[in-house]
Amino acid sequence: MLKSPRILAFAALAGTLAFAAPATAQDSYPSDTIDIVVSYPPGGFNDTVARMIAEDFDERWDQPVVVDNRPGGGTVVGTEFVASSEPDGHTMGISPFAFAVNPGLFPSLPYDTEKDFKHAIVLGEAFNVLVAHPDFEPNTVEELITYAKENPGEVNYASAGNGSSNHLSGELFKSLAGVDAVHIPYGGSAPARTDLMAGRVDILFDNYTNVKELVETGKVKALGVTTLKETEKMPGVPPVADTVDGYQVSTWWGVYVPSETPDDVVTTLNEALNSFLQKESTLKVFDEQGITPIGGSVEEAEAYVQGQLEQWIPVAKNAQMQVD
Repeated sequence: MLKSPRILAFAALAGTLAFAAPATAQDSYPSDTIDIVVSYPPGGFNDTVARMIAEDFDERWDQPVVVDNRPGGGTVVGTEFVASSEPDGHTMGISPFAFAVNPGLFPSLPYDTEKDFKHAIVLGEAFNVLVAHPDFEPNTVEELITYAKENPGEVNYASAGNGSSNHLSGELFKSLAGVDAVHIPYGGSAPARTDLMAGRVDILFDNYTNVKELVETGKVKALGVTTLKETEKMPGVPPVADTVDGYQVSTWWGVYVPSETPDDVVTTLNEALNSFLQKESTLKVFDEQGITPIGGSVEEAEAYVQGQLEQWIPVAKNAQMQVD
């Protein structure tokens, strides 16, 4: 079908106006060095994904990109740095699981988690696995609950430290299952796994990649996963939610910027990061780490993070957690 002269004239006019329009923040972004803040030391997936994004941005835009490791204060140091940075999209943070826990963990924070940031995207999420020493009597989640109720205060569970995802996994389990268990915090998940394999502690909620080989070699046994449905990563291991209604824990990673960052800049970041998530190299690393890519719109990212805040702040407060 031929277009009418009026439509053609309008199209020509629109093209002229678009060409003549002044550059917006989105058109000129980025115009300076991009600083990606990681609230942990080098190593670990927060650092890994930041460096993957830095490489992608370096190829995408003709601007230098720096990965800025700022550990300390249970991720508060790095998060505060982003909150106080210039809101122009050139400083962003990698948000870890602790982002949504800290408001319930600390009596006060030097920033407002809900008001001082925008999330450009949620990159992905991973699950934990409830594992036990092979000689621990219960072999299922149902048997664990029965055992814990018959032996109150005798079951203990290890974690990587106060406020960690495996600590929160245990506290949520205690709350929803109505059981009593003693928390044993460690200075990281590696020593916690070591003591679990030695039989010094009974159970541990740990990341899939940390325990996959231990389960396969029989050094620990898997009782459940923290997903709502069975996952192909751990075939035959039922979700804890099959026994404990509503139980779900996801370790997640996002990218956030100061809240005053212009919407068009956040949109540009969102589009770039969605493209990053579709790259074969990204998907390969995510799959190896047991991470499910998420992506989507800025609005979906904000809704996801709000849901995490609503889930974990009450758990942290009710458990009267103390930060390490």
